[in-house]
Amino acid sequence: MRLAIIDIGTNTINLAIAAVSKEQYQIIFSSKETARLGRGGINEGKLTPEAIERGLTAIGKHVETINKFNVDRSIAIGTSALRSCSNGSEFCDIVKEKFGIDVRIISGDDEAQLIFDGVKQVFPIGQDRILILDIGGGSCEFIIANKSGIIWKHSFELGMARLLDKFAPSDPIQPSEIKAIEMYLRSELALLYEALHNYPTTTLVGTSGSFDTIAAIVAAMKHPFLNVKLSTSYNISVANFEEVHRKIIASTIQQRQEMPHMDKKRLDIIVLGSLFINFVVREMRIDNIFQCGYALKQGAVYQFINGTLK
Repeated sequence: MRLAIIDIGTNTINLAIAAVSKEQYQIIFSSKETARLGRGGINEGKLTPEAIERGLTAIGKHVETINKFNVDRSIAIGTSALRSCSNGSEFCDIVKEKFGIDVRIISGDDEAQLIFDGVKQVFPIGQDRILILDIGGGSCEFIIANKSGIIWKHSFELGMARLLDKFAPSDPIQPSEIKAIEMYLRSELALLYEALHNYPTTTLVGTSGSFDTIAAIVAAMKHPFLNVKLSTSYNISVANFEEVHRKIIASTIQQRQEMPHMDKKRLDIIVLGSLFINFVVREMRIDNIFQCGYALKQGAVYQFINGTLK
C-alpha cells in the first residue's frame, strides 16, 4: 500500500509518501512547502487569516501530489502552531471540509516520540546517551535516549518562528540582540539543564531544516563530493559548525542568499536556528554533532506499521 504523511509544522508543511509492505517501507517521494503558519500571530495564540490561506494553499499542493501517486491512506499531523493557537481546530475543520483529510493535533510529548521513532531507524544509538534536538518553527523537542529507549523528553515552545516574531532581529543580527536571545533561552531551558545534569551526554543529534541546511553548507566546504540529502546522517565537527555559524550570524540576508547550499526559504530563520544550535552546543558542552535525515515523518510511518498510529 501507499501511505502519505503530511506534517503540518509552524514554518513548513512537509509531505512524505511511503510504499509500505508488511513491516518494511520505502519513501518514494518527499517535498515541503513553506507556509509560515505562525507568522504574525503565533505568540498571540492565533493563526492570522493570511497564515491560514498560506497553509491551505500548501496542503492543496500536497493533495495534488498525493492524488498523482494513488495513495491508499493519508495521515495529517498538526504540531506546535495548531496545538497552541486558539483557532487551530478551526483550521483543521477547514482542511477536512476542503480536502477530506482529518488532521490530528498531537501533544509535544507525542511529537518527541515520533521524532525519536524516526531517528532510531537510521542513527546507531548505543549504550551511551545521546541528546536529540528537533528545531521546529513553533517548538523544539529535546530527547535524551540510548539503545534502551527514551530516558527523558520535553517539548519547549521555542521554535524559530516564535523567536523571529518575538525578537525581530536586525540584519545582520547585533551582539546585543544575540545576548538578549541567549538570556531568554537560558531562562526557558531550565528543565533541559536539569535533565542533562541527571543524564549527561556530549553527543547531539539534530533534525530539521536548520540542521539540514547547516549540514549541507559544511559538507559543501569539507566534503564536496558528498550529497547530504542522500545520506541519513552526517557528522559535523564542532569546529566546522562554529565556522559556518560565524559566517551566518555576521551576514546580511543578501549575503546568505549567495551562500552555496543555503536553503533560500530559510534566509531569515537560519540565523536564529544557528544561534540556537550554537547555544546548546556551548551551554551543554557538546563534543559531537550529527545531522539526521529521519524525524517525524519517518517516525509516523514506523508507528503506522507497528500499529501505534492508526
